[in-house]
Amino acid sequence: MKKIIILIAVLLCALCVAAQSEPVDSLPAQELREIVIEAPKVIRKADMDIYHPSKSAVEASKNGLQLLGNLMIPTLTVSDALGSIQAAGQSVQLRINGRESSIEQVRALLPETIRRVEWIDNPGLRYGGANYVLNFIVSNPTVGGSLMAMARPALNQAWGFYMADAKFNTGHSQWEIGANLKLTDNIKTHRDYTETFTYPDGSSLTRDETSKGGSMDNTFGNLWASYSYVKPDTTVFMAEFGMFHKFTDRFLYNGLLSLSDGSDDILLTDSHGDRGNTPSLSLYWQQNLARKQMLIVNFNSSFYFGRSYSDYLERLPDAIDPWDYITSINTEIKDWNQAYALEADYIKNWENGRLTAGASYTANRNRSRYDNLDGRIFHQRQDKAYFFAEYFHRFGKWTATAGMGLQYTDFMFKETGQGNHSWSPRPQATVTYALNQNHNFRLNFTTWQSTPSLAETNIVPQQLDGFQWRVGNQNLKTANSFMLTFRYGFNLPRVNGSFGVRAFTSPNAITPLLFWEDNKLITTYENSRGLQNLSFFIAPQIEIIPGWLTASGYLQYRMERMRGTGYDIHNSAWSGNAQLRLMHWGFVLSGQYVRSQRSLWGEKISWGEDLNIIELSYNLKSWQFGAGIIMPFGKYDQGSMSLSRWNRNEQHMRLDMRMPYITVNYNLQWGRQKRGADKLINISADADRSTAGGR
Repeated sequence: MKKIIILIAVLLCALCVAAQSEPVDSLPAQELREIVIEAPKVIRKADMDIYHPSKSAVEASKNGLQLLGNLMIPTLTVSDALGSIQAAGQSVQLRINGRESSIEQVRALLPETIRRVEWIDNPGLRYGGANYVLNFIVSNPTVGGSLMAMARPALNQAWGFYMADAKFNTGHSQWEIGANLKLTDNIKTHRDYTETFTYPDGSSLTRDETSKGGSMDNTFGNLWASYSYVKPDTTVFMAEFGMFHKFTDRFLYNGLLSLSDGSDDILLTDSHGDRGNTPSLSLYWQQNLARKQMLIVNFNSSFYFGRSYSDYLERLPDAIDPWDYITSINTEIKDWNQAYALEADYIKNWENGRLTAGASYTANRNRSRYDNLDGRIFHQRQDKAYFFAEYFHRFGKWTATAGMGLQYTDFMFKETGQGNHSWSPRPQATVTYALNQNHNFRLNFTTWQSTPSLAETNIVPQQLDGFQWRVGNQNLKTANSFMLTFRYGFNLPRVNGSFGVRAFTSPNAITPLLFWEDNKLITTYENSRGLQNLSFFIAPQIEIIPGWLTASGYLQYRMERMRGTGYDIHNSAWSGNAQLRLMHWGFVLSGQYVRSQRSLWGEKISWGEDLNIIELSYNLKSWQFGAGIIMPFGKYDQGSMSLSRWNRNEQHMRLDMRMPYITVNYNLQWGRQKRGADKLINISADADRSTAGGR
């Protein structure tokens, strides 16, 4: 309660400051005319915040991901070393000139070509339910080319990242080819794990696991090639081919189980992983029409060919035969999955308004063979259609956006003939008021739907350990989510940022459900009685020494409640990140701390990586040399806590993540580089994949 009172007091103080602030001149906007609010680093518009890279930020960066980190957008957690972008612990949809893109494509951007970055924390209906959106607006030089290369090996582990990308321009055309490799080989791991099972008759059994060590492999690579044709103000065409190959994704744990009933200790081996290939193809066409109209069509497809496996073994320590197991569970699934998506959008602009309407269709076809079940084959079909219309209008200092989406979902299992289908409306609205050119207030209401995944609907029983099993539920319905956010954005001398409050509910969220059946503890899935949470957040950026030293961060306190069959659980926790960056004389010294959100879902509280990183780099013409260390302080921790009345457990996964590393970047440019095609929409088609059972 004290934390809430403090946050409310801070909000009141900021409102008082807002009423006394003097406006400054605003930069001209080339897009739809509207009131904009300018700070030295950020312009606050009705539907986004715009960051213009400073000269020093560009000079200190050798790729798009580094430049994003140097912008120090407060809510964002950007790690060039780990190749990750998150906001408030959630995923961020990345776009380049409106085209949905990957982190690899953002990293391949030349910093000199990035004119601005649009930060959208209340994405509209055409973004497909994204939590946050980052859109990189890139320049449009005419001819030339570039070569970018980077190597980042660790000094004490088989870990690193390597990439190269080349672009060639001729007239209206651009060709690009690139590749990268992420190496993680035999990283030592430890698992702290304890669990208590309670049987229907009230008796219980506690199992404590003493770690005997383990290892993790996670090595994958990407190869991409693209062609784009851009005729300014008329036509854009793009064709892009990609190949993602997962060499190995293996987690191996060894431990000693001690049981509370006095039984002999048990040696266990728990291993699971997957590997496979995912080729993809994307085609895009954009045609500008008369009277400020635009038609956009996008096709995307991907295929997944791979296998996932899980091995769980238990044996007595004094067993003479090493193959004499008490429990031996082996699951191996081979997938041949396909996904296709097609979207068409229409955009019409007026003096003070904008209409966007569109329709999309996505099809998934999944075929899974269970080698551990004598090669039995199962098929799943899933189809999704989505229609939306959204209108934006400006009324003086007020702006408003309102729209409606409608989603149809249908999925079916061929072997059983079971499935489900549903229609789900998706209303959305935003109202923004600009008090003056330094302060604005935004109220946003948004909804989205979550369809059941392949793993949640797969009815093939999978054994997890000696008496735990998992089986899907084909009667699941599409889950609905609703979110209301009030946000206040401010620009003060040397300080800019935002803070506010967010309320979320998912009344029929798809969550795990545990129950006993014939001395087996079964995990299945249900449409629960709902999750509700309330979050208070603040995200400032502070210029401690203008042009030299900048700090930014994000702090969130969240209270939540989850209800399902037989449980009603409350949780509250704080999370956030802090960044400090010093840039001068070609040197960049940065430090980052991340505390991940402790999230409640079903009967489990889970958290991601708690991390800290320190890095120093130096730029010399086309070269950049750097050195850093991951986890210089504290211990790496990622884990979960189950609060089920049938299985209470706590798990901590710990890696030897104290890794010093070096970085070498090289950028060669000739002529004048041509930006990637100005793609305004993108429809994703991600082939689903099976998940082998694992404890």
